[in-house]
Amino acid sequence: MILLLSLLLILFSFVPAKGEKACPATGDAIIVGSIGDASILIPMLATDATSHTIAGLIFNGLVKYDRNLNLVGDLAQGWKVENGGRTITFYLRRGVLWEDGVEFTAEDVLFGFRLITDKNTPTAYAGDFLEVEKAEAVDRYTFRVHYREPFAPALSSWGNIVILPKHILEGQDITKTDFGRHPVGLGPYRLKEWLPQQRIVLEANSHYFEGRPCLDYYIQRVIPDPATMFLELRAGKLDWMGLTPIQYQRQTNDPAFKRQFHKYKYLSFSYTYLGYNLRHPFFKDKRIRQAISYAINKQEIIEGVLLGLGVVATGPYKPDAWYYNPNVRRYPYNPQRARELLAQAGWRDTDGDGILDKDGQPFEFTVITNQGNSLRLRTAQIIQYRLAQIGIKMHIRTIEWTSFIKEFIDKRRFEAVILGWTLGQDPDIYDIWHSSKVEPPGLNFIGYINPEVDKLLVAGRRTFDKKRRREIYARIQEILAEDQPYTFLYVPMALPVIHRRFRGIEPAPAGISYNFIRWWVPKNEQKYLQP
Repeated sequence: MILLLSLLLILFSFVPAKGEKACPATGDAIIVGSIGDASILIPMLATDATSHTIAGLIFNGLVKYDRNLNLVGDLAQGWKVENGGRTITFYLRRGVLWEDGVEFTAEDVLFGFRLITDKNTPTAYAGDFLEVEKAEAVDRYTFRVHYREPFAPALSSWGNIVILPKHILEGQDITKTDFGRHPVGLGPYRLKEWLPQQRIVLEANSHYFEGRPCLDYYIQRVIPDPATMFLELRAGKLDWMGLTPIQYQRQTNDPAFKRQFHKYKYLSFSYTYLGYNLRHPFFKDKRIRQAISYAINKQEIIEGVLLGLGVVATGPYKPDAWYYNPNVRRYPYNPQRARELLAQAGWRDTDGDGILDKDGQPFEFTVITNQGNSLRLRTAQIIQYRLAQIGIKMHIRTIEWTSFIKEFIDKRRFEAVILGWTLGQDPDIYDIWHSSKVEPPGLNFIGYINPEVDKLLVAGRRTFDKKRRREIYARIQEILAEDQPYTFLYVPMALPVIHRRFRGIEPAPAGISYNFIRWWVPKNEQKYLQP
């Protein structure tokens, strides 16, 4: 399963403890700041985190992760794994209703499976499900899948990407239906209002099978500028946002702020990278990519941009993961080594203008990143400065999020990008790095192709033994560190801030959002009767 979607099994999932009590109080709304709007609310068609976050409150999967990152049932109350891991039988909850009152059944799961594996469905997530040889609705409440070969990420892949209402979507063209803007779900919240580039309002589903959410409304406001978003937070117009490091360290320590808000800090499930379009002639030679990595002072970025609130990234996993390999090739700041590699690749300043050139062409390119992310912009500016010192001229362009994804990433119209991936709990990174994912809508948009990595990615999916899987992904990390298709920059700290009136927030290995539907506000502190 790809990194982004694995995390969605954690976000906003709620696993009731034995004897779970009803909400101490119901009511109120939580207003959340977001730098970008959602694009579509059909999970299998969405490729951005904002869309998946909203969809994650509207739809459920068969499984999810609990607070301690254990895989547990969601729409499936249980399952049986047989035939050496090749067969999984899911036993579904009974009495779960779609918003329109129709009961959820195994036919909905089968319908979603057939849809995501249909060659006409423009999804980036079909790979996991193409591993299935046969899927069947055994009866109304039993769904079974048979895999061609053992598939280690099989169980975790059955999150909320697949489940859709057959009775509504059957016979429709998924690319033309208005369901993506008017979804009918079965999750804890339902869509009430969507004003593009302004706000999305979700209201509590009183018939949710795990119990009605304590908060009446979840409201996302689109505020592209983090500084403006912070002003809205301080003015009482937002309840929840992610702080920038400077906001966390220097702008939120006054007594008045502390009386109103709780700050949280933990290593995020993500990493930030400089990615190269490997189709571009500049970046086909790995010596060029290695040189750029040597020219960038990652610790300078962590101190100057993150104010120390992060760690150096060495590959596609964060350091506290069980499959992380600490012994890969490193790229400490070494501009002299960068110059040597560039010279070996034929790049020299032949006309004395301070910019390297080759065959009469200057080494000049543009890096793009999304508007509203000041950390990525400042990271780009530091990289720009360091590359200029070794004779590379880098331009920076920021683009509005929706256009950034649809017009540039999806269409492969870029030279280099600064972006981030959200990390999951399974080490499978097939959807991002396998060569079969190079063409749109695949997520290998940089065009990385390495036959050994391809074989290892497949082997990692076929292996259940944890020790052997660790060895496989350790080797993948070694190859990526050598090839440098990305310059892996940093793993940032997550820095959420939430108004103190919200109770029930319990930080855990899964973060803070895993039990969101049980956050509540005492009646005498509630702020909103209607959004």
